Amino acid sequence: MAGALGAQWVRAGHEVLVGARDRDKAVRRAADIGPGARAGGLREAAAFGEATLLAVAYEGVADVLGQVGDVLRGRTVIDCMNGIVHPDVTLATGTGPSVARRVADATGAHVVKAFNLCPDAMWRMTPPQVDGRPLTVPVCGDDSGALATVRTLIDDLGCVPAVAGGLDRAGVLEATAAYVIGLHITGIDPRSALPSLS
Repeated sequence: MAGALGAQWVRAGHEVLVGARDRDKAVRRAADIGPGARAGGLREAAAFGEATLLAVAYEGVADVLGQVGDVLRGRTVIDCMNGIVHPDVTLATGTGPSVARRVADATGAHVVKAFNLCPDAMWRMTPPQVDGRPLTVPVCGDDSGALATVRTLIDDLGCVPAVAGGLDRAGVLEATAAYVIGLHITGIDPRSALPSLS
């Protein structure tokens, strides 16, 4: 996700700093993204620019947040993660708070849930589209400034932002992702279960 979205944002004229727990991995990811991207440490990446994309496996979230400490406090953090347990495609968070809420509570960041409903291949499309139409990107968050920043980043991809509620609704997006992923794994096109009403 970091590579796919980072490459799109670099094409749109943004600077991107990639951080990873493994410095060599960050260097490789930045090189894959191309000019306009560079590698740094986790804390440096967490403090860089107007927003931080948190794109790690759910199992690594606690470790990453522990390494960045209080750097994310008050910053815009985009959470594109899904805590999914396989093979049953259930939520790792169970009936508890969403991944996004847990990140917000742990960091004091202005978390916006976004980009979690599509695989990275979709974000590599220029622009991301479905049947020739711009992709709609649902977002959930509480801070108006953070939401505005993320809406701009979505616009820069050629997609359509759709505010789906406050951060308390992020769990709905995460459950939707589990549903969509479960359909996909069984060979069902999720779009067939979500037909257009027009």
